Amino acid sequence: MNEISIIPYEPAYQPDFKRLNVDWISHYFTVEKHDLEQLDEPEKYILPNDGQILFAKEGDTILGCVAIVNMGETGFELAKMAVSPEARGKGIGKKLCVAAIDYARKKGVKTLWLESNRRLTPALTMYASVGFREVPSVPTPYARADIRMEMEL
Repeated sequence: MNEISIIPYEPAYQPDFKRLNVDWISHYFTVEKHDLEQLDEPEKYILPNDGQILFAKEGDTILGCVAIVNMGETGFELAKMAVSPEARGKGIGKKLCVAAIDYARKKGVKTLWLESNRRLTPALTMYASVGFREVPSVPTPYARADIRMEMEL
């Protein structure tokens, strides 16, 4: 495996962002309307107000991604974390997560939170390893979300 670099969003990466997320979501759950809105138009739904999407790239290949979304008073959401099946288990998700946390800190974010599903044990273990802790859930637009985790920065 060559060196993995973490790079910021460029419009040319939008198809990779959508592909990676549709692949994993459709494998475990149902891709929902709100997913497609964010995946089709990240410039409208994710990037405003210091939002960002980071990508893990090896050579010319995008292997993973994560979004950081400004959700206003509740802080920033860590969302749309995805790693291609052939690249899983190599620490790419953790590398993306740490880069997203660093990005949020540099932007002065106080609270970073995420929603996930208890079936995704490897992801939940990784989130806990970087400092996320389970907190009570709040209403969410996603049917699949059954756990909320957050981190104070």
